[in-house]
Amino acid sequence: MPDRLIIKGGKKLKGEINVRGSKNAATPMIAATLLAEEKPCRITNLPLIADVHKMIRLIESVGAEVEGEGERSITVDATDLNPESLDQKLVAQMRSSILTMGPLLARFGKLSIRHPGGCLIGARPIDTHLNGLKDLGVKVEVEEFGASQASDIAETKKAHMYHLEAGDLKGKEIILDEFSVTGTENMLMAASLAEGETTLKIAAAEPHVQNLADFLNKMGADIRTAGTNAYRIKGKKKLKGADHKVIPDYLEAGTFIILGLAAQGEITVKNVPADHLELTLSKLKKFGGDIEFIDDGVVKVGNGGRLEIPGLQAMPYPGIPTDLQSPLGVLATQAEGLTLIHDPMYEGRLKYLEELNKMGAEIVMCDPHRAIINGPTELYGTKLDPLDLRSGAALIIAGIIADGTTIIKDVSQADRGYEEIEKRLQKLGVDVKRIKE
Repeated sequence: MPDRLIIKGGKKLKGEINVRGSKNAATPMIAATLLAEEKPCRITNLPLIADVHKMIRLIESVGAEVEGEGERSITVDATDLNPESLDQKLVAQMRSSILTMGPLLARFGKLSIRHPGGCLIGARPIDTHLNGLKDLGVKVEVEEFGASQASDIAETKKAHMYHLEAGDLKGKEIILDEFSVTGTENMLMAASLAEGETTLKIAAAEPHVQNLADFLNKMGADIRTAGTNAYRIKGKKKLKGADHKVIPDYLEAGTFIILGLAAQGEITVKNVPADHLELTLSKLKKFGGDIEFIDDGVVKVGNGGRLEIPGLQAMPYPGIPTDLQSPLGVLATQAEGLTLIHDPMYEGRLKYLEELNKMGAEIVMCDPHRAIINGPTELYGTKLDPLDLRSGAALIIAGIIADGTTIIKDVSQADRGYEEIEKRLQKLGVDVKRIKE
């Protein structure tokens, strides 16, 4: 059984909390080290979370030598790799494993990889990745096999194995099917070793994508922005190792700021990349949130203000992140009046609202992408079942502000993105403990 969190809600929060390195920046950077044929890579400011540890194990499975340098730094030597030894069971456990596709294929020209696992937030095909690679000259064959042949893949009745083969990757203009973050990152890595020049359009522009591009450039790549949501990549014959720092996690920062507003405490959030949260912070202030910038990267969240949230729509960056929609939904239960939430990106992203209704919230599900929340309502502790990483964080917030005891039945979801979440919350005055199974 997974670990559980036991939360006794209703406590006033006070104290400081530091934002760690970005999960969504760390995992593609770890994958990118596989491109370095010469000289080790060094990555600093890594968050100590489950997905990072799994990603390290994944690159080790193909022969990368990983050594720790202090608590949050690693050195990766990827000079001698065997892509055929890729741990397919690990691939099937997390979405970010798909990020090994671009670098391994670009460097070795051939790869077999399972469909990645990850959060249950709806259909998450990898067509954008595959179509982009096809444009670079990759041949793709898809093999389907039943659950009896893939018992470790719990999410699907059928599993897929992708057999990819490339001669020489050749750059060209590529228009992605959507603003896919991991699709963009895979194409940046693959195109860095492609012959000629690649222009990538309809590309994601999230801060962690830009952080990856900066890292690749340090490794010897030539990546430049080419207008709105576009990159120009001049391919190189080989890349070498480099040093790079993972950026602070703007999603974690937003989660803690929203927690402070929902709990009406007085907390200080440090290491906040405010320029990555401009629209979110602007909206929270307009909603009535008591937020003050007291120093560079330091945000104080107070207990004043009357919240009104007429509507929220999740959008690609620089819009409201879909990953913050869940915590914002909890906040809306404490706001005055009706809130319309619209998340067009994933049809399973709103399932956490059903858990909030168990706590006494007044929420009407209009369709898989829209819901109306009537607030403010008092929430009551109960047993909650998070289905994905961000709903895990949202339900923890709900438990903190609820009356009585809340049991988060599977904290492993939150562990994937939030380092030692219960220990950090305890320092804010939250009555929370982990029950290990």
